[in-house]
Amino acid sequence: MAHIANGRDTGNCVSLLRSANSSQSNMLILQESCTDKTASFVIYAPVDIVAMNVVLIGSDLDYVALLPSGFAILPDGGGMGDSGSGGSLLTVSFQILDDSAPTAKLSLGSVATVNNLIACTVERIKAALSCDTNNCCQKK
Repeated sequence: MAHIANGRDTGNCVSLLRSANSSQSNMLILQESCTDKTASFVIYAPVDIVAMNVVLIGSDLDYVALLPSGFAILPDGGGMGDSGSGGSLLTVSFQILDDSAPTAKLSLGSVATVNNLIACTVERIKAALSCDTNNCCQKK
């Protein structure tokens, strides 16, 4: 829906995206991506369309609740010698609202959902970086 450059590299930007999931037609994705020689980052958060429209007309930003998630890819420092092949360190972070009660305990279902989310996200990132089409999320 919108793409705002954030620096000289066209990959460094803030984007407002429509969700590909048709059951979530009232949600947008607010995403920032940034890359340079030291690392690459993608940070994103689902945003309600009504709340985003309130912000876009200049109203109070406190109206929009954000739970950003994302990932960072950093070189691991390898590959500096003769081998020429280095790896990368992938850090993934999620913020998920499960229960607003401070004393609430996570259910086994919630833990399983989060574990699956992390595993599938990592596999999708690996697949995107290696152009591998055989990842866990496509087999479901």
